[in-house]
Amino acid sequence: MVRIPATVKPPYRIPSMGEIAAVPPNGLRLVSTFSGAGGSSLGFRMAGFRVDYASEFVPAARAVYEANADPRTVVDGRDIRTVSGKSILEAIDPYDVDVLEGSPPCASYSSAGRRSKLWGEAKLYSGGISQRTDDLFPEWLRLVGELRPRVAVAENVTGVSEGASQGVFLGILRGLRALGYRAEARRLDASWLGVPQARERVIFLGVRDDLGRDPVFPEPLAYRYSLREALVDVPAAADPAEEARSFVGYALESAWRHVRAGEKSKRYYNLVRPNADLPIATISALGGNPGAASVTHPSEPRKFSIPELRRLSGFPDDFVLSGSYRERWERLGRAVPPPMMYAVARTIATRILEEG
Repeated sequence: MVRIPATVKPPYRIPSMGEIAAVPPNGLRLVSTFSGAGGSSLGFRMAGFRVDYASEFVPAARAVYEANADPRTVVDGRDIRTVSGKSILEAIDPYDVDVLEGSPPCASYSSAGRRSKLWGEAKLYSGGISQRTDDLFPEWLRLVGELRPRVAVAENVTGVSEGASQGVFLGILRGLRALGYRAEARRLDASWLGVPQARERVIFLGVRDDLGRDPVFPEPLAYRYSLREALVDVPAAADPAEEARSFVGYALESAWRHVRAGEKSKRYYNLVRPNADLPIATISALGGNPGAASVTHPSEPRKFSIPELRRLSGFPDDFVLSGSYRERWERLGRAVPPPMMYAVARTIATRILEEG
């Protein structure tokens, strides 16, 4: 693929929810699992897919998904372990599923967390709900086998392919191949796919054998967007006072003032003061907690406002979020950036399914 010269880089802009709803349909339909607040689904919608079904167990995340969903989408709140392919098809018009996608929770594989020490434990989410997460990829594979989609897509943290998790990584690929799919995985960086955030994720892609096509991944753009470019004309925060209090007291503020742009604190590992002329570091789900160090505003001793976080995470300015500042931050921190998944979805549509 010929790369677009950097000199023609368009201004950073994410379409509004209305513009996404008006995208001409490409005739392809999606079943989404582990849907979260809807970042992956939104990326597929941007590419023209119709989202028929979405499964999300965490009530706070599901509420956000429903607030932004296509009215035709069936949203299922059951634990995925109780969901069958048959029940999904009964909830929608039965058909040959084009794409099944999912982002099984990743805390047990994250290189930033405790990794294998979490295996077998239930993870606590905002809202007081908990769920064991290290055994959910087999559930996604089970649904691949029951639904037999033409293409299967899964997203996870890069830690799933490292250290103690390598067996999980290889097992996912073996599982897809055993089900009759040509399967590959690739590490993608959102900052090279239109997102002003250096967020790396592993994308698993399986193409059903009868299509006679190999997995294809999106090519990186020839340019990246910076924090400065992303925050041009950003809307004001709905509650500036709440968000100004997000930076936790004297200790972190003092540490922030000793960190230069583009560096992190030596005392607080997760306290990062970004360079405004580069993409920011990964926005973590826990960064909105009152006592948590995180990536910060580059020139003010505070964390980002929610409108700023939307921009930096690749979400529309009018994407509806609910809950406290911490809960809204968590929804964005856990989400797949929509432009990143748009690149994956568009590649599937134009280079696998349209050709197949």
